[in-house]
Amino acid sequence: MSVALRQRMKLGLTVGRSVTRTFSTTNEQQKYLETTYGNGVRTITLNHLPTRNSLSLNMMKSLIDNITKDQNDSTLRSIVIRAAPGKVFSAGYNLKELMSNNDVNYHKEFFAIAENLMQALMRSPVPIIAAVDGLAAASGCQLVAACDIAVCTENSSFSTSGVNFGIFCHTPGVAVARNVPRKVAAHMLFTGIPISAQEALRVGLVSKVLPDAEKLDAEVETIVGAVNAKSHSVVSLGKSFFYRQIDVDTTTAYSLGTDVMLKNSQMKDGQEGMRSFVEKRKPIWSHSDDKND
Repeated sequence: MSVALRQRMKLGLTVGRSVTRTFSTTNEQQKYLETTYGNGVRTITLNHLPTRNSLSLNMMKSLIDNITKDQNDSTLRSIVIRAAPGKVFSAGYNLKELMSNNDVNYHKEFFAIAENLMQALMRSPVPIIAAVDGLAAASGCQLVAACDIAVCTENSSFSTSGVNFGIFCHTPGVAVARNVPRKVAAHMLFTGIPISAQEALRVGLVSKVLPDAEKLDAEVETIVGAVNAKSHSVVSLGKSFFYRQIDVDTTTAYSLGTDVMLKNSQMKDGQEGMRSFVEKRKPIWSHSDDKND
């Protein structure tokens, strides 16, 4: 990222004409995240360097709040999760915090909130993009794997290192094993050895690798620009079906897909998209779930 761009982000501005709104968050949230909004994009920046952006209870609650905030507002088109500049995207669960209270009910709450966070990523009606420049470890790796799209720099690496510290990456393994081949997931989970950015790309953990942070920012701009140009209602329907069909057998998936395709074709934006293709013009989206009149 260029110095000028970083300064604009710090001031709460986007590249382009519009001004980014900075959400009014609680003091507790401000310790963990910086969240801005502009041009239909909500950018959530992990920013708790003392713990290497570890997923503490408050960090996870803040993430859930900002992922689900106004999620049904059609002007929200995509969410980007990134980290403040540094060597670590996220170090995973805050083990120091876990050790500070060994009460089983506290641990139960902690892991329930972690589960809620991963479910919130999947259930969000808009695409969520992870932009990684550094190490994503344990549940930090899970966070990346649970996003819809993940791009990273060559400097990035990914590990499920909990086994090194006596806490096997059970739940991080759920997301990782649904992204990479089984043997790769087993190697990561049982050894704790990190994989490089290029290996993460080869096995399917990330979507694309960029040479540096500046190119990463440009790629994120390209992705959100492409997503934001689409119909909110069509993308939302598509994301919901994508995760619904991914864990069922092929015959059931096709049956479900046929029903959803029919629904899509009857929506206002489905009709508008097909009409614009035939008429060789740009579509004018309503972003509504309504059926065509």
